[in-house]
Amino acid sequence: MYEQEQGPLAGFTVGVTAARRADELSALLRRRGAAVVHGPALRIVPLADDTDLLAATKELIDHAPDVVVATTAIGFRGWVEAADGWGYGEELLDCLRGVELLARGPKVKGAVRAAGLNESWSPSSESMAEVLDRLLGEGVAGRRIALQLHGEPLPGFVESLTAAGAEVVGVPVYRWMPPEDLGPLDRLLDGVLTGTLDAVTFTSAPAAASLLTRAEDRGVLAELLAALRHEVLAVCVGPVTALPLQAHGIDTLQPERFRLGPLVQLLCQELPSRARTLPVAGHRVEIRGHAVLVDGCLRPVPPAGMALINTLARRPGWVVSRADLLRALPGAGRDEHAVETAMARLRTALGTPKLIQTVVKRGYRLALDPSADSKYGDG
Repeated sequence: MYEQEQGPLAGFTVGVTAARRADELSALLRRRGAAVVHGPALRIVPLADDTDLLAATKELIDHAPDVVVATTAIGFRGWVEAADGWGYGEELLDCLRGVELLARGPKVKGAVRAAGLNESWSPSSESMAEVLDRLLGEGVAGRRIALQLHGEPLPGFVESLTAAGAEVVGVPVYRWMPPEDLGPLDRLLDGVLTGTLDAVTFTSAPAAASLLTRAEDRGVLAELLAALRHEVLAVCVGPVTALPLQAHGIDTLQPERFRLGPLVQLLCQELPSRARTLPVAGHRVEIRGHAVLVDGCLRPVPPAGMALINTLARRPGWVVSRADLLRALPGAGRDEHAVETAMARLRTALGTPKLIQTVVKRGYRLALDPSADSKYGDG
């Protein structure tokens, strides 16, 4: 089967905006056949250099809170390791031993125990909403609560605690800033605008916000929003990550489990299901992002060729004029000879010249099988 031999994402190009774990996500996508464009939308401030984290750590050691909420395993481990590097490791652990320590989920609980600590409580759901319900149920008026942040917004969490009378101290583990080199992010953005990307993945809300901000800085925000609403699939690892996109009216897809593996599996289902499949000249033709499957065999096609076959596939079996095809060609100008050149290369790439028929003095058409005429005949 094609999926087993070449991967369900073969012929598709996926953008990766992640900074952390980008290599892992890219490897998962490539293993399933996708071409990957990596444009990190953020950079992580190294913990050892983070003066804000150092200041927050010193403050908690000097004035111990009543409650500490650990939100992510990697963030908690990084915090303890950074404190150790600054010479405050034991003092931080002593502080944490004397407070009510809540761990959001099993992974965080493992990181807490690996540091030689014991959590007071951990929800099985990994839900911050459940953590909030517990805190509010206990009563937080007059209590000091330290919240280990991880770059992700926690909508309503801090506000609810503050409204209930708590003092909330943020511990900014892994702060994110715009990338120093904007070149890769701009290339990813250009890929969305030109339609050479089929999907873009987001693993954090700040990355989604950063892409939107960069588009606004370049004066192309409206074009980006239009592309993400209509042509390029926006896939987020979870609902919090999707918030900046949804605020701009972009529909996003999210896996049921908020992990990289399920995110990739979701892409493996969604992108092939959106590909156009047609019976042409006795063959099964499936048109993907940068390639065409002919009877399950992957045929990479250059951008000009993809522009032509996508235009023909919008009206399968109907004649499309050279003038209309010329308008579809990127940067072709006014010379209709460019259509003939691109068409010759497309036929070569497809390996089956009879898929596309030349209609003398009129243009070209996909040689749709007669049995399919009634289905596609309305254009």
